[in-house]
Amino acid sequence: MHYVEARGRRLVTLEPDHATLCSLSEQAGFACVLEDRDRQIVLDLSLNNSLEPFVLFDAADPANLGWFSRCQFYVDGLSGRVLQTPLTISNSRVSGRVQPDRLQVSLSTELPATYLLPGKQSVSEQVVYSLLFNFLTALRENGVAVCGRGSVEPLTGNRSVLQPRRR
Repeated sequence: MHYVEARGRRLVTLEPDHATLCSLSEQAGFACVLEDRDRQIVLDLSLNNSLEPFVLFDAADPANLGWFSRCQFYVDGLSGRVLQTPLTISNSRVSGRVQPDRLQVSLSTELPATYLLPGKQSVSEQVVYSLLFNFLTALRENGVAVCGRGSVEPLTGNRSVLQPRRR
């Protein structure tokens, strides 16, 4: 972790270890391929056991009330941002169709120096490792709520509710 000054703004640059990120993904039950991009690391995740789906559900569906009450991560459906974290998710698509057994998670590696996680915890690589592992575990066990419609489609629950009505 380094602090840099750019255009009068102080930034934290994270340098997470790729092997550690892959190891955390595998411990959570995912196969992982990493890609370095400008100011972010993208984890292309796929399920090791395709019989168990990602627990990424529509928060607006009343049938998901039990999941919603116990989940700890919420995703803005329009932008894909995982609220109060440096993570962003997106569905994997092939020929325009969402792949239910794949998901991309992007980790921002440049953040404002004043960036705080819930509990007013400052950002470091160790904190990000813990956050990422908890998020990945939630995708397999407790669930992650998608709030609103947009670019991120839920992968679990009543899929018929998610389809636009045809006239």
